[in-house]
Amino acid sequence: MNLRSPDAIFVLEDGSVFEAHAVSPGTRFGEVVFNTAMTGYQEILTDPSYRGQIVVMTLPHIGNYGVARAVAESSRPWVEGFVARRFTGTASSHASEEELVSYLRRNRIPAIDRLDTRAVVRRIRRHGALRGVITTERTDLAALTEEVRAYPTMAGRALVHEVTCPAPYEVEPSAGIAPRFHLAVFDFGVKANILRSLADRGARLTVFPAATSADEVMAAGVDGVVLSNGPGDPEPLTGIIAEIRRLSERRVPIFGICLGHQLLGLALGGMTFKLKFGHHGANQSVKDHDTGRVLITSQNHGFAIDPDSLPANCRVNQTNLNDGTVEAFVVEDRPILSAQYHPEAAPGPHDASDLFDRFLAGLSSPSGASASVISSNGPG
Repeated sequence: MNLRSPDAIFVLEDGSVFEAHAVSPGTRFGEVVFNTAMTGYQEILTDPSYRGQIVVMTLPHIGNYGVARAVAESSRPWVEGFVARRFTGTASSHASEEELVSYLRRNRIPAIDRLDTRAVVRRIRRHGALRGVITTERTDLAALTEEVRAYPTMAGRALVHEVTCPAPYEVEPSAGIAPRFHLAVFDFGVKANILRSLADRGARLTVFPAATSADEVMAAGVDGVVLSNGPGDPEPLTGIIAEIRRLSERRVPIFGICLGHQLLGLALGGMTFKLKFGHHGANQSVKDHDTGRVLITSQNHGFAIDPDSLPANCRVNQTNLNDGTVEAFVVEDRPILSAQYHPEAAPGPHDASDLFDRFLAGLSSPSGASASVISSNGPG
């Protein structure tokens, strides 16, 4: 196609080219995924799990209520680029501290709109997650297409070390809440609302960098371990997987969330695989086979656990109703609870928020009882 100096272009590895309006300037490559959430764009932007990805929003209008520091999941945006049908220029909320467009420009996140986002989503659903590039600076389509096709796929990429904290730090229980437990949190790209959800329940937290050893965690005298969300492929993280295996063998109570859930599965002897286009949104339906309930959950992941690879003592107790993938499993003989989705629900529904209560209730049980509490009830 012939381009006449458009504001911006969006090039996909299948050769598709979309002319667009430049909302925030720059050039950035990444894996292109779509998110179906109707609210929570700031939480999406600041979720470290999106490291390495360009996010296409399916909701037509993005930016209506602006941005505010209180709802950010981390100190900065992590997405490689942001795409919408139309960005709203004026925020209509009393809580807004800044308009979204200004926020994107200030943080140098390339963003585009006024393109057919439905066509982009159809390509991703048909072909799977595609590599792509947003640029407001280049029009050399042939070279851009070659560079996109040479860009690394998400499979095999270990991105955790790019988003983890540089050193351990403490988070005290929320104001007015009496301390009940001391938990270690492995920061693989932890969201602020995971920490807040635990602190609101009386947990004192020591947040550790991703590569922390099991011995260092045990030396801190913690009552349990939380494995956080994070970006990239879990399988290359062999050193981290080995330390999680050591913790599980010591029968330390462990709660895995999203990437932490996948790493737990690998540490216990399972395998993971890349989903065609992942689960990204706040409306994923999950069946709890223990209770018969259906939970509507918030999710953001591109990999899943192969259920047939898990050892006999791991029981899958929740599955995704759209594609049957593993959403949660319990370990029958160890105090381990694991969920693929985000129980902190930021953004998203609160159907599964009591997962935190289930885990903490297991910590307060007599020795050896944690696993039975988690297994018999299940999340929800």
